[in-house]
Amino acid sequence: MAVAATAARPLFGLPTAAQSPFKIAVISDEISQDFDHACSVIANDFGLHYVELREMWGKNLQTVSDAEIAEAQKILAKYSLQVTDIASPLFKVDWPGAPKSQYSSKEDLHGAAESAYKQQDEVLARSISLAKQFKTDKIRCFDFWRLDDVAPYRAAINEKLRATAEITGQQGILLVIENEFACNTATGREAAKTLEAIQSPHFVLNWDAGNAVMRGELDAFPGGWDALPKNRIHHCHCKNAVKDDTGKIVWSPVDKGYVDWTAQFRALKQAGYRDAVSLETHWRGAGTPEASTRISWAGMKQCLMNSGTF
Repeated sequence: MAVAATAARPLFGLPTAAQSPFKIAVISDEISQDFDHACSVIANDFGLHYVELREMWGKNLQTVSDAEIAEAQKILAKYSLQVTDIASPLFKVDWPGAPKSQYSSKEDLHGAAESAYKQQDEVLARSISLAKQFKTDKIRCFDFWRLDDVAPYRAAINEKLRATAEITGQQGILLVIENEFACNTATGREAAKTLEAIQSPHFVLNWDAGNAVMRGELDAFPGGWDALPKNRIHHCHCKNAVKDDTGKIVWSPVDKGYVDWTAQFRALKQAGYRDAVSLETHWRGAGTPEASTRISWAGMKQCLMNSGTF
């Protein structure tokens, strides 16, 4: 308990999150579905000022009630936390007319209802509403469940993403595509191609080096990173992955794995990046989401400090 109490007090003369060039954040449900408790950990124990929203109270943001949104807003104010983005499930669906993806999975929807392509306009409208209510200008999306051969559908998918970015752009909101290992844009090199094809100022990237590793891009940093247009990266998820004893790639704490986060943070800073670096632990080696996230945060914080960004 003493550690938490110490962390809650300003440590004069020591580095703090407020001095970072980045908006250091945590996805709240990686700690707990109890939104108040998660925010307390982020603000008081970790000493941070930003939170990324995906689930709360066992529900995806797509289905929380107006009363729950009002309660969440009060909690954010109580802990002086700002929202980095709405981590929506937009376009985590099969592309219409294509073969059903072997990667489509309702387990990977973080509490959102399994939906079809035809319902994505509703997901988008809801996400725009949530972004405005939580005072953020970013909505996360995906590049549809991964196809063995996306080539016949790529041009149509690109047009859908571009048109959606125009819709969010009219609302002053960026559409932030995440490279996701189960979707068609999974690696840094694939993200570079997607961004090259969709030249909209409202269409940007959530760089997730851990996801790229999970898809087999073991040199996500620096190889995948080097392929990316740095000026179009406007969000970053922090997690890591290793090979286990059987050779399978599995999640790991942020400071252990294929991604050298000290070097990645240094490269982000050198590129002039000023948006969020958001802890998305995924690793559950400490038994519970909170215990695992605390260990991952300790490692991430050390990487930030080693890179001169904390």
